[in-house]
Amino acid sequence: MDRKQYLEAGKGILGLELGSTRIKAVLIDDRHQPIAMGSYDWENRLENGIWTYDLGEAEKGVGRCYHELKKDVLNQYGVRLKKVAAIGISGMMHGYLPFDDAGRQLVPFRTWRNTMTEEAVEKLNPLFDFNIPQRWSIAHLYQAILKKEEHVGKIDFLTTLAGYIHWKLTGKKVLGVGEASGMFPIDSKTNTYEEKKIGKFHSLPEVEALDLDLHTLLPKVLVAGEEAGRLTQEGALLLDEEGELEAGIPLCPPEGDAGTGMVATNSVAVGTGNVSAGTSVFAMVVLKEKLKKRHEELDLVTTPSGEAVAMVHCNNCTTDLNAWVSLFEDFAACLSVKTDKNHLYETLYGKALEGDADCGGLLACNYYSGEHIVGVNEGRPLLVRTPQANFTLANLMRAHLYSALVTLKLGMNILIREEGVEVSRIYGHGGLFKTRGVAQRFLAAATNAPVAVRETAGEGGPWGMALLAAYMKKKKPQESLQDYLETKVFGEEEGLILEASEEEKQGFEAYAKAYEKALTVEKEAIRSFP
Repeated sequence: MDRKQYLEAGKGILGLELGSTRIKAVLIDDRHQPIAMGSYDWENRLENGIWTYDLGEAEKGVGRCYHELKKDVLNQYGVRLKKVAAIGISGMMHGYLPFDDAGRQLVPFRTWRNTMTEEAVEKLNPLFDFNIPQRWSIAHLYQAILKKEEHVGKIDFLTTLAGYIHWKLTGKKVLGVGEASGMFPIDSKTNTYEEKKIGKFHSLPEVEALDLDLHTLLPKVLVAGEEAGRLTQEGALLLDEEGELEAGIPLCPPEGDAGTGMVATNSVAVGTGNVSAGTSVFAMVVLKEKLKKRHEELDLVTTPSGEAVAMVHCNNCTTDLNAWVSLFEDFAACLSVKTDKNHLYETLYGKALEGDADCGGLLACNYYSGEHIVGVNEGRPLLVRTPQANFTLANLMRAHLYSALVTLKLGMNILIREEGVEVSRIYGHGGLFKTRGVAQRFLAAATNAPVAVRETAGEGGPWGMALLAAYMKKKKPQESLQDYLETKVFGEEEGLILEASEEEKQGFEAYAKAYEKALTVEKEAIRSFP
């Protein structure tokens, strides 16, 4: 079939991801290539000290995103999209979304960006002998219990952003195993929540007093390839307010952005790794064996098919960098110079390649919010330089790009140097890698590993979700996700591969050491500027 016939027959497969700054949809063809897209811009808000998104806007954004994709299909192929073969929903992992037995949201969405559960994790970590990050759902739940928040006794159901949208589309309260592993620890042998840890949580006096049962509170866990429900009539109208989209379309298990990143980079096999870089940045490495000990800087999650993964997650990546690019855009406007934003990014990122390997004495701290890896609970973006610094545009931009990756490096150092985990290659994806060869080279310097970036790097999340939906729809009996990706999607294609020079590696290492020392300045800025 040509694409027009393909779309008219309803054979396209849709992936949709609710990212931190954009909700994006990708429609793929029978060769797994993106053929149409739609997006909706949104942003988190800091309300009463809590980073949040409005769920009403999430629903609206999903509809607008699908509308834009539908319009793209019409403009390109002359087809009014009425049916697709399968759908997958993904979103930002973690956070806290509790509902009562009538389906009413009990408190505003507490996102992954919040570092407000320190008391809870200090108690849960030794209890479980497992690192529970502050952004995990169980940490937020226990913190609410410890604070005796009024809503806790009314909770009937707890989910994530992806789980919420999937629930609205299908009526099913389920999650993919990778997404579920950011709510509560997963047993990779059974691909469900660890029963012993559930028992330990239930035995906590504060929990016993409330008679909470995680078995019914948490979503049911499914693995990649399983069907996770079908689009209801109400769900079809949520996606397509014009009422043309047919109900009954199968959906795969909803996943988190970490899982879609692994799929989009073909990093689901043991020893493979990927880095997703956008508003936040995180590295995922699929483990061959268990880590030697618990590290508060490292999360243990899973692939969408249940394999154990070590995750280094940093809350801050491109927000401060984007703010500086916008500043230069304002400057250009003052000079009456019209500039395209994409061209501005390419120019400024390209200029960074001309900078000194150690940024010439400039240091930027990009913390808009807290960063658990270094023990900082709030953020104050900083730029520091010595009087003797080589203060050039090239070094300024290089320092901000290093800043976007340096906290990730500090976490990866633990995984590689202390745990001895070997990573033969890292695949990069996300908005930071859209300008070819810049952030990719700096990541190679930060991790001391070759970094590959594919053409689809900038659209990794929703495309990865579409691949998971395709796997559910098209896999052969007993065909693993790894085999499907290897044989049906990626083949021999590896993308552009870059390695850093010794000078670049040493320069980033020097920057990282200076950065660690400068964290005392960041902490003082938080104290001095409340």
